[in-house]
Amino acid sequence: MNAPVAPLFTVARQREVVAALKAAVPAHCVLFDEEDTRPYECDGLAAYRQLPMVVVLPENEAQVIAILKTCYALQVQIVPRGAGTGLSGGAMPIADGVVVSTAKLSKIVHLDKYARTAVVQPGVRNLAISEAAAPYGLYYAPDPSSQIACTIGGNVAENSGGVHCLKYGLTVHNVLRVRMVTIEGDVVELGNAGLDAPGLDLLAVFIGSEGMLGVVTEVTVKLIPKPQQARVIMASFDDVVKGGNAVANVIAAGIIPAGLEMMDKTSSRMVEPFVKAGYDVDAEAILLCESDGTEAEVEEEIGRMREVLNASGATAIAVSQSEAERLRFWSGRKNAFPAAGRISPDYYCMDGTIPRKKLAEVLLGIARMESKYGLRCANVFHAGDGNLHPLIMFDANLADEFHRAEAFGAEILELCVEVGGTITGEHGVGIEKINSMCVQFSPQEREAFFQVKRAFDTAFLLNPDKAIPTLHRCAEYGKMHVQRGQINFPDLPRF
Repeated sequence: MNAPVAPLFTVARQREVVAALKAAVPAHCVLFDEEDTRPYECDGLAAYRQLPMVVVLPENEAQVIAILKTCYALQVQIVPRGAGTGLSGGAMPIADGVVVSTAKLSKIVHLDKYARTAVVQPGVRNLAISEAAAPYGLYYAPDPSSQIACTIGGNVAENSGGVHCLKYGLTVHNVLRVRMVTIEGDVVELGNAGLDAPGLDLLAVFIGSEGMLGVVTEVTVKLIPKPQQARVIMASFDDVVKGGNAVANVIAAGIIPAGLEMMDKTSSRMVEPFVKAGYDVDAEAILLCESDGTEAEVEEEIGRMREVLNASGATAIAVSQSEAERLRFWSGRKNAFPAAGRISPDYYCMDGTIPRKKLAEVLLGIARMESKYGLRCANVFHAGDGNLHPLIMFDANLADEFHRAEAFGAEILELCVEVGGTITGEHGVGIEKINSMCVQFSPQEREAFFQVKRAFDTAFLLNPDKAIPTLHRCAEYGKMHVQRGQINFPDLPRF
């Protein structure tokens, strides 16, 4: 794993930047001592770390504007940061740059129960929006596993999803308007409270841009009515191929569940002792299929899904009989990541998306890679939209294991592209997958991405060196790619 990198900035440069920022915002908002900046050295991808030169925590939009104007004048690079729950290194600092955290912009500005919208600042937690809307029978649909901690600003940056994204969409489908500040300190509003906005759809361009185009100061989200009822089917399969095919069969039958998740045996056995969700730990794969709506709608859809799952080879089917049981079924899936920490010192969570009909093929491919790299992998999927999350387990204290985990993850992403998928679904590119962008996109496509970046940030000061690889980086990665095909690692001990 990457050890924390020593500061690369000069003391004189740090003093210059700190003095300028203290002149722009209250002094208590500016952190520069190592003890204070160390907590910001990484996001949820803790394998990559870098101590920032300065961290600034603005308390309102005016301070965000002042910070960006100051950094632009000094030509200081900036990394925007939310709660730091991201898993692709998108918020990893730059050695001689400034981290701008929006954590203190945490107010729900306005909630309109009639228009079914909420105007929130970027530091508002994802789950807090639903909690505020609950008295009106409304909620915010995107529900990442980290929703108790992740913030809406980070969700916008990464275009976050969650277990219910199949039916209700990702962040981009649930945000109406974003107010943001450009690197020059100008305030721009993208989208509006209506169903459509005039001109180019720059809102969709901005959502998922990973802090490379501007800093969010306000977001207007859609709220939807809470369904009268929700129930979950848990189906067991004695073969991962049957489980993968069942996912495609459900969608092919014209059924769009509220959630459709898949876990392999390693995941189930990892999670069950931790959560006691009632999972079948002998099954090679389990599916969680949720239906929501009126009581009649749920009953009808549950019946249809049961028929499809039985026809697909399910060996056992259980249906939640209460809200508590439904939440218990989901608790295992939601806690897959922390459960990995119980059986492995470290884990590396990947994120890619594939066509649903290729689920079984990719699972078998990952199993072959386990033997190749000598590492175990637990697989959890947002199966309904083909978004997979392999958890590669390793021990950073053992020589070369993290290197093998990185190579394992890169090969999974290459397989995703090979079968017609993409290198990310909801975690973003950040620094983690920047080399894999070279596999998926041509030089001409990457140059088009850079042209969008230049339109918003000519000086390349906002989160540079993330998400879009340079031609030089791709050339170097190509050389590494040839070498990696020759790796021969010992067989792994089976879990």
